[in-house]
Amino acid sequence: MTLNELQAAEKTFLLPTYERNPLLITSGEGVYLWTGDGTRYLDLLSGIGVSALGYGHPAIARALAEGAGYPLHISNLFFHEGQAELALRLTQVSGLDRAFFANSGTEAWEAALKLARAYSTLRRSEGAELGTRFLALEGSFHGRTMGSVATTHKLKYREPFAPVMPEVDYIPFSDVHALENAWSREYCALLIEPIQGEGGIRPVSQAFMDAARRLTRETGAPLVLDEVQAGFGRTGKWFAYQHYGVEPDVTTIAKPLAGGLPLGAVLCTGELARAIHPGMHGTTFGGGPLACRVAIAVFDEIERTGLLAHVHKVGTYFHERLAELARRHEMVTEVRGVGMMLAIELSDAAHAKAALETMMHTHHILLNRTSETVLRFLPPYILERTHVDTAVAALDATLAGLSAPQLAAQANTGGKIGD
Repeated sequence: MTLNELQAAEKTFLLPTYERNPLLITSGEGVYLWTGDGTRYLDLLSGIGVSALGYGHPAIARALAEGAGYPLHISNLFFHEGQAELALRLTQVSGLDRAFFANSGTEAWEAALKLARAYSTLRRSEGAELGTRFLALEGSFHGRTMGSVATTHKLKYREPFAPVMPEVDYIPFSDVHALENAWSREYCALLIEPIQGEGGIRPVSQAFMDAARRLTRETGAPLVLDEVQAGFGRTGKWFAYQHYGVEPDVTTIAKPLAGGLPLGAVLCTGELARAIHPGMHGTTFGGGPLACRVAIAVFDEIERTGLLAHVHKVGTYFHERLAELARRHEMVTEVRGVGMMLAIELSDAAHAKAALETMMHTHHILLNRTSETVLRFLPPYILERTHVDTAVAALDATLAGLSAPQLAAQANTGGKIGD
């Protein structure tokens, strides 16, 4: 089907949950995607942080081919080799003790919320003083299920589905004083993204993370960290919390875990695992044989090629080049992020939307816009310095070309990635 035919069919048959960009992707290799007309795009989005090894990677292709010779699904009523091996790998690199596999980040977060509530119930039965409320941060995004959206701060995600899950409170982002004033034994968990993704690539401060760990230990409530976007290598460490020297009680990961197949995970301490017994939670498809096989292949490739060090090295270079742009262009108000989870904030939404449009259609580079004014970069881990140079040169030209007449014309068209 042509792009026009697909657009017409989707308009008729699909729920309108996304404003898609007018690109029909037909193939990919490495850090590039191609459209049906043969145009090549440098992908700095990687499926919103999913395709860690890029496209057409031989390690993933081998895992898929091998997996096709085994049952694709057997249910979690029986054993297969992949779950235990993947759980072992994840617990080793995370410092946590137990794993639960789901299909996505939002499912993993939903499971983490249920785990926190179940643990609070268990501890109260043992005489502890723990409540049932959740404390989260302004600017947070934790997913789109009813529980996940209830812990997501932006009203545009919650209001259409009200009333959502009650007993969720918010404090200003990374505000130690607000945290210390708000925290009490009425809370069953403190919910944090070490680096807010949809919130604009904003890392919490060391002081805030230290306070979060101290206060939760004082009351016995779990510190629950959402690493669906930041985890599994994107920041140059396996988990973003490892930059802080803080270990959580629960964390969630998903996006890059299985290289493009749906797979999420909850990791927790053995103490938290006491709250779960058979029948309390489950999943039909989560942690299936094929997804686990591919995730192990991704794991092997990251370790074999030293990709964490590469992410740190190239990500640092990328950050430095973006900082150079900020010094040259007044409309760039801040550069943020770690590893290959980076962003620049522009002075207003119109500039950001116009820049996105120009990067995509003029320079054939894919990224996205979040929190209206933020250009977000989530490239494959295999990105090289030459790709960074190409992207920064294009962005430099784009920002320089955003004169008032051009801005007025471009702001009314396109720019839909992440809108």
